Amino acid sequence: MSRSDSGGNAGGGTPGLGIPSPEAVLGTVPTDRSVRVSLAAAARSRGRTASLASEIAQLREEIASITVPTVDLQSARRQLADATGEEGRLKERVATIRGDVRARRAVDADTAASIAELQDAAAALSVAQTDRIAAEQGLEQARRRAKQARDERERRLRLTDRLRNRRRDARTELANSIYPAFREALPAVPEGDLATPGRDASEYEGSRVAASLAAVRIASIDGPVSLSPAVVSAFESWDGPPAERVLGVRTTRPEL
Repeated sequence: MSRSDSGGNAGGGTPGLGIPSPEAVLGTVPTDRSVRVSLAAAARSRGRTASLASEIAQLREEIASITVPTVDLQSARRQLADATGEEGRLKERVATIRGDVRARRAVDADTAASIAELQDAAAALSVAQTDRIAAEQGLEQARRRAKQARDERERRLRLTDRLRNRRRDARTELANSIYPAFREALPAVPEGDLATPGRDASEYEGSRVAASLAAVRIASIDGPVSLSPAVVSAFESWDGPPAERVLGVRTTRPEL
């Protein structure tokens, strides 16, 4: 039985492909992973790499480089509303004082105080108008940033979807690359002779126990592999070699 295609144990996980380390996937039998993920991990343990690995790495880098700006449109709208309200209030005040000045002039009353008050109100109105214009510009800039943020979020979602699809394709590629060895291993494990392997990982029909044992058998891992009670029972009722000889790794059993 060949335990490695590359003469060494690949060991570590491949987070870029979304595949945990082979030991993490295959360290307990039956695994809690799909046949595809289990076989992809077995393929990685034998040093195999998916052809999509470089594209996946590029997508991950592109996603990581995306910065979505934080935009407070509500605050910008509130500032414009406040500035507009203050401008309106001062316009009314200027109009009122001007009316008072005209009324005093009509009766030849002293207008000095009213004119001074008008000058102060007009100056305050000028400042308020400047603030309102700045608030309008600030809101427009905030709207542009908000659109940019939406565009970046949508771009990140598209890339994330693409990355998820590429990872799935990579796992399928790795699983299918080792599927012939998996089919050959099935008859050598308990319950494997009852399985219908099909042409690839998506067509496998059979017990999880057999699939997990066959995946471990063709993988190159250091072990130990923990056997569940169901697997222990399967070996005890099976007329074949013991677990460690079948799997090629040291095994542990649950304490009863």
